[in-house]
Amino acid sequence: MDFRIPLFDLNFGVEEEAAVLAALRSKWISMGPNVRELESEFAARLGVDYAIGLTNCTAALHLALKALDVGPGDEVIVPSLSFVATVNAVRYVGADPVFADVKSLEDLSLDPEDVERRITNRTKVILPMHFGGFAADMDPLMSLAQERKLAVVEDAAHAPASKYGDQSLGAIGDIGCFSFFSNKNITCGEGGLLTTDNKELATRVKLLRSHGMTTMSFERAKGHATSYDVLELGYNYRLDDVRGSLILAQLGKLDEDVARRSELRRLYEEGLSGVGEISVPYRNFPHQSSNYIMPVVLREGGSERREGVRRAMAAKGIQTSVHYPAIHRFSIYERFGTALPVTEHIADHELTLPMYAALTGSQVREVCAVLKECV
Repeated sequence: MDFRIPLFDLNFGVEEEAAVLAALRSKWISMGPNVRELESEFAARLGVDYAIGLTNCTAALHLALKALDVGPGDEVIVPSLSFVATVNAVRYVGADPVFADVKSLEDLSLDPEDVERRITNRTKVILPMHFGGFAADMDPLMSLAQERKLAVVEDAAHAPASKYGDQSLGAIGDIGCFSFFSNKNITCGEGGLLTTDNKELATRVKLLRSHGMTTMSFERAKGHATSYDVLELGYNYRLDDVRGSLILAQLGKLDEDVARRSELRRLYEEGLSGVGEISVPYRNFPHQSSNYIMPVVLREGGSERREGVRRAMAAKGIQTSVHYPAIHRFSIYERFGTALPVTEHIADHELTLPMYAALTGSQVREVCAVLKECV
């Protein structure tokens, strides 16, 4: 179906075309100088010592847990209200996910109090996801981790340019993981990045992303190395220079993109104010957000009513989505399941409205009017 107002639209232009063409003409398209420049610029932007380009955010989450020596017998506390990759990465290393609930219909991030209740002597990592680019409640989570001697891995897939106070998301925990998937604020189709201030972790992640090899093909091609050793079982998780060039071009647009989305978010909040049947999560949120998506939550009616609203909006040419089905309800994760009443309500009642930089104010007002009519 073609929608008059789609859920998302790419923010691509001549800058991206020129960047890719330059990468192709360089005759070096695997991991090389563009990825190195991206890593340097991203690290500087976040204020971290290391940024490491990877094939996607799932790979970043996998290597984060691997570098922290998480494995069989360990537990990682995770949200169920996330994309399944957040939890898949836990299983990749053989650990067990422990699902914790989110805070409320107004805050879709991990509830620190519920996280504390679920810590055991097997817990090794707390893995908050910054939903929609809105910061999880990091102060109590970090205090809890410090008190219990746990690591914190931030799933910042939604959160380039998002902050918690004056700290960039992805720079607060031990490791941050970012996504450059096709519908993110900045994208190269598939891509990811891992951030850390820990030299030992960074060194191991760089080793693991390329088969455990001690030197890269670019270094050997330039004559900086003639041989290599393999130190441990690694993976083929390298980001290539074509996609690196795309992200560099997109990075130059990020601040403008976030500013525009913030304005669109304000228009949505105005347009949906006073609608008692709808909760608008993160209303008047005190921290800077990338506003990756625009979630709203129906207060009642269940998933059937939510899907009815979505169908009615689609009939009027407006595309919506759902973020997310609850992970603990998936067949593969039922055995790790537990009661998560807030998560389950949100999973049955959330719908995601259009959000992208080219969206106009009149389109936002139309979406709000149609949504109010449909509920």
